[in-house]
Amino acid sequence: MLRRNFVKAIACSPLAWPLIVRAEQMRNTPWRIAHVYPGKYDNPSDLALYDVFRGQLRKLGYAEGKNLIIDQRSAEGKVERLPSFYEELIALRPDVIVAITTPAIAAAQKATSSIPIVMAPATDPIGSGFIKSYARPGGNITGMANMNGDALGKAIELLHDILPSAKRIAVLLSNNPTHPQQYELAEAAINRLNLTAVRVVAPTPNDLEQAFEVMKTESSDALFVLADVTRPTIVALAAKSRIPTIYQTAVYAPMGGLASYSPALDAIYQKVAQYCDRIFRGADPAELPVEQPVVFELALNLKTATTFGITFPDSLIARADKIIE
Repeated sequence: MLRRNFVKAIACSPLAWPLIVRAEQMRNTPWRIAHVYPGKYDNPSDLALYDVFRGQLRKLGYAEGKNLIIDQRSAEGKVERLPSFYEELIALRPDVIVAITTPAIAAAQKATSSIPIVMAPATDPIGSGFIKSYARPGGNITGMANMNGDALGKAIELLHDILPSAKRIAVLLSNNPTHPQQYELAEAAINRLNLTAVRVVAPTPNDLEQAFEVMKTESSDALFVLADVTRPTIVALAAKSRIPTIYQTAVYAPMGGLASYSPALDAIYQKVAQYCDRIFRGADPAELPVEQPVVFELALNLKTATTFGITFPDSLIARADKIIE
């Protein structure tokens, strides 16, 4: 025990830093990241977040094609493709797996118990069985949580502020395994405002048109979209169906979504890159605390509001972090 503590103390000492740097320089193969997204990069907002992640890695000293390789896969909304992705990616011997959203994290967990996995981010990492605790994850998974469950009540209140006359609120779910629990939280928040929640499920992007038909049949006055992989079709269908829609993910407002209330995603993906760097430098994911966002952003799209005949309250505009005109 004393010898272990002595070695640990020396490793943390400034005297050891040149030795650590020299050991890193002796590595003659690039670091390798397997980057998996259940959606698809067919919109500028998602591509911008991927570039934030890569840009942070560059700031940390990694150059793709030199000392870094990123093997990127996107499932285009077909989560059944994830296991085969991981099979081929693990054969490439990645140093870290970056898994975007809960479905990708769950599939990565089933694929390996030894390769470090960075959550980017997870909705309920303890409830999903990814980690034992935020302070000490205890396995090969660490990374970011998004606190979406904690922020749901606030998001529903904002929807009510924007659409005070809306009485029946549709809540859109997919095949994301966190959505049943998230729906319960949303329903409770909606009921607290003496409104009615309407549960609508579109398991895959191909089911979205039918889901909007259900919303119309149910006389839904507004729609709340739970956080998930980006499905750009929702914005177009909301406009076509004349259903004002609030999103739990920030990428939608720049795409024409009416409003969103979301963690600051740029900060999350910068942190994800930092987790990769720390693991490359020898950090044990079992001991790397899971972090949560400290900043949430309200985004309002004035152009979309005009098309719906909606006027945002001045108090809400004053609180908004992003105004899209």
